[in-house]
Amino acid sequence: MKIQESAEDYLEAILIIGEKKEFVRAIDIVNHLGISKPSVSVYLKNLRENGYVTVNDKGHLSLTDEGMKIAVKIYERHKILSAILIALGVQEETAFKDACKIEHDLSDETFEIIKKHYLASQK
Repeated sequence: MKIQESAEDYLEAILIIGEKKEFVRAIDIVNHLGISKPSVSVYLKNLRENGYVTVNDKGHLSLTDEGMKIAVKIYERHKILSAILIALGVQEETAFKDACKIEHDLSDETFEIIKKHYLASQK
């Protein structure tokens, strides 16, 4: 199932924040993505209703299995594309921003070939 780019960004943000903090809260996403609290609240409701995120009684967010699958896919793309752009000489901040744009639009086939080439070059 294809989900919107913004949903992928939210799921990826939850994954990234979760790697750094014990709990992920809506305010963490606000700070990470630079989006307003009301926007984050509305979007998290949609992600919950579609089965990508759960929220416990303390407001801590967790990815469901399906949410985690998408987040891991997008984050892997982000890391590899960023690394390639940096290796090509792109400034780190620009590389991260550009990788964010590219990660959503590449086909699985194209990304797998890029990934294979990148990993082979790292040996």
